[in-house]
Amino acid sequence: MDDAAPVARHYGIDWLRIGAFGLLIIYHVAMVFAPWPWVVKWPETFPSLIVPMALLTPWRIPLLFVVAGFATRRLIARMPSIGAFAHQRSLRLLVPLAFAMLVLLPPELWVRARLAGDAASLATFWLNDYWRPWAQNGRGFPQWEHMWFVVYLWAYTMVLALLLARGGAGRIQAWFEWLAVGRRIIWAPMLALAGAKVALMFVVPETQGLTTDWSGHVGYLPLFLFGFALGGSLALWRAIRQHWVGALVIAGLCSLVVVGVELHYQGLDVPGHALMAANRAARRAMAWGVIIALLRLADGMLNRDHPLRRPLAEAVFPAYLIHHPVLVVLAWVIPSWGMSAGDGFVFLLSATAAACVACYVIGRDIPWLRPLIGLAPATPRPARRLA
Repeated sequence: MDDAAPVARHYGIDWLRIGAFGLLIIYHVAMVFAPWPWVVKWPETFPSLIVPMALLTPWRIPLLFVVAGFATRRLIARMPSIGAFAHQRSLRLLVPLAFAMLVLLPPELWVRARLAGDAASLATFWLNDYWRPWAQNGRGFPQWEHMWFVVYLWAYTMVLALLLARGGAGRIQAWFEWLAVGRRIIWAPMLALAGAKVALMFVVPETQGLTTDWSGHVGYLPLFLFGFALGGSLALWRAIRQHWVGALVIAGLCSLVVVGVELHYQGLDVPGHALMAANRAARRAMAWGVIIALLRLADGMLNRDHPLRRPLAEAVFPAYLIHHPVLVVLAWVIPSWGMSAGDGFVFLLSATAAACVACYVIGRDIPWLRPLIGLAPATPRPARRLA
């Protein structure tokens, strides 16, 4: 690659990742109060949340896959071989996944079972019902819940490792650097992502599942690979700097469609096929435009270090693991306390954030717990010399 960028730490991407995961926690807390279905709902829902959440929904997860692909580029550069990289990433992703499924998710699934009418205690559910492979209350073991993102990320990482092992690095780079010519960085991905979504939306169901979510994979995998290519391309960064305004303008126009549909079809109401297809296409185009604008922000204003960056970046994975089960259990418990919705929102957000901080602060200092919550083995500190 003639226009390759050195693989180095990009502080702006770190801040983007930190901000995206922080926003994810706020989004999940808001889902308790929003009109859409979720795991646990507050007794009262608030249509005023429709607009802000409709503006976040299309791009919050796609952004995480772009950032993950970018980080993967740097991780590969530090590994002696592709095989070593695949092994290391499998440990870092699958060990926390197993820990979550065995320890963190059962209380959340128990809440689901209670809401479905199961009267079993948590202990009975955890020791017996949780392990049944057949569906009970609509769910059977294994369950990934919010850990689906980790499963997808591991699968995409293995696809990338296979492509690299077969000498595909240059091909991947060439595919995406084609976007750096003219205004392709704006229109080509929007058309491709929107077209793929519309082509599949009435053919395969929009349900999460590693072997069934083809509608999701055709959007997420290219974004992950784009992030990987971006990590080694000066040309793509130049194109982003030149065309982010145009991308953001188109995203804004698409947001009018997205918000309009959500306001008109609230709750379980769904539009007709033509409008549904237009809405899904607008979501994909909007996501790409916002991502380009956020990457420009990361490469400019956010691309600087701070003492908090490193611990916050390290805390992201532990926070992701713990936030969802804590939120679900608390959201199920606290409505009986007589709180107002505003107080409930503040309590849920504060308690979930506190659990995230506690998980990281406690876990980072316990060597055997570090890999279970997604942290690398602790680096031995040099011995202090006595004067």
